[in-house]
Amino acid sequence: MDQLPDFWRTEVFHPLSVHFPIVLLLMATLFKLIALWSSKITWDHGGRLLLLLGVFGIWISIYTGDLADGIVARQLCDPTILKEHENLAYTTAWIFTISLLLEILMRYIDIIKTRMISIILVLLMLGGTGTLMYVGHLGAELVYQQAAGVNIPSADCMEFN
Repeated sequence: MDQLPDFWRTEVFHPLSVHFPIVLLLMATLFKLIALWSSKITWDHGGRLLLLLGVFGIWISIYTGDLADGIVARQLCDPTILKEHENLAYTTAWIFTISLLLEILMRYIDIIKTRMISIILVLLMLGGTGTLMYVGHLGAELVYQQAAGVNIPSADCMEFN
C-alpha cells in the first residue's frame, strides 16, 4: 500500500452519522425524565424536539449502517456481532420511533395526555436508552476488536511519508 485510502469511503459514513443521534436520544430521555418532576414546560418541549431530531438521525444511521455492512462484513472474524449490532439497532430505532408516535399522540389527543402515559413514555425511552447503549457497545467491539471499517497501516507506515 503506497497511499492512504480516501477518507470519504462508504463505510465511513456510518460513524460520521451515528454519534449525533446517540446524544440527541440520550438527552431527549433525560429531558423527558426531568419533565416528569419539573413544573417547567421547557423540559417537555425540549425533550420532544430532541426526540424528533434523534429519531430522524437514528434512521439515517440505520441507512448508513446498511451501506457499510456489505463492505465491512467480509473483513470480520466474527460477523455474528455485526448481525446482532444491526438487529438491535433496528429494535432501538423502533423503540424510539414508537416513543415519538406516542409523544405526538399525547400532543394532539387530550384524552391520552395523562401523567400515566407520560410515565409509560419515559419508561419506553429508558428501555430504548438501554438498547442504545448496548448497540454502541457492540459497535465499539466491531471497531476496537475486529477493526471494522478501520484502515490498518503497513508495518513500516510508508503510506504516511
